[in-house]
Amino acid sequence: MRIQISGKNLTISEPIRAYVEKRMRKFDRLFGDDVEAQVRLGVDRYRQICEVTIPLKGVTLRAEESTNDMYASVDNVIGKLERQIRKHRTRLEKRMRQDADTAEVYEAPFEEPESGSLVRTKRFTLTPMSVESAIEQMELLGHSFFMFRDEATGSVQTVYKRTDGNYGLLIPED
Repeated sequence: MRIQISGKNLTISEPIRAYVEKRMRKFDRLFGDDVEAQVRLGVDRYRQICEVTIPLKGVTLRAEESTNDMYASVDNVIGKLERQIRKHRTRLEKRMRQDADTAEVYEAPFEEPESGSLVRTKRFTLTPMSVESAIEQMELLGHSFFMFRDEATGSVQTVYKRTDGNYGLLIPED
């Protein structure tokens, strides 16, 4: 696994870089050399934030944690990723064996938000999948909604988490 470490509002020191790489190496046995983990470390006032994104074939693992200590944030993120992998291990292994392409994600650089203005643009490839797979991917990412292409009809659909804990599906009419 390749590890790309970047910082927001801080310079990455050699000890923290070595610590992150050491902790992320436990995932080497699960993922091949073609997988690139993106680790983003940041400081926001008193919070030390660690965010890890691992795009795989057909699924993306993502965890974020903030504490008052960067080392604790890294440890907590690793724990979250381990729980996600353990929870979805058989599904992940099945998907990693498939010949699906990794979705390319483009994120615009972070800018300070103005009142009521667009602060982020994200481009991604719509992967054909079932509604159940989309719900699973949404839960892995920790998002409240997920847009995907239905594998049966080819239409773009959005699944979202309702306030009552259930899920909803938005299907546009032609």
